[in-house]
Amino acid sequence: MAKIIAFCGLDCSKCPAYIATKEDNDAKRKEMAKEWSKEFGAEIKPEDINCDGCTSESERHFSYCFECEIRKCAIEKKVKNCAYCDDYICERLNKFFEMALDAKQNLEEIRKQI
Repeated sequence: MAKIIAFCGLDCSKCPAYIATKEDNDAKRKEMAKEWSKEFGAEIKPEDINCDGCTSESERHFSYCFECEIRKCAIEKKVKNCAYCDDYICERLNKFFEMALDAKQNLEEIRKQI
């Protein structure tokens, strides 16, 4: 599967929600809903696990994607992902990168090719 890099730099193609959606796998949806509910202290239902990838124009996104400030900003700025932003690396990304070093590495690789 080809890499699909989210606005923030995460690799959507490795995301369990994306994989469960592409495979139309209800068992994976149920497993992820249970795991993420526990991990994030929220009630996540299997039907919430549907996502075509952060940058997709589809309406199917994991519920958090609709409130993600990084995603909102990138859409507003009309950039392919944050690597293409004139304000790279912003405060939002710096804070996010504290939890997701792989996202920073993905965006850094993209910036090298721009």
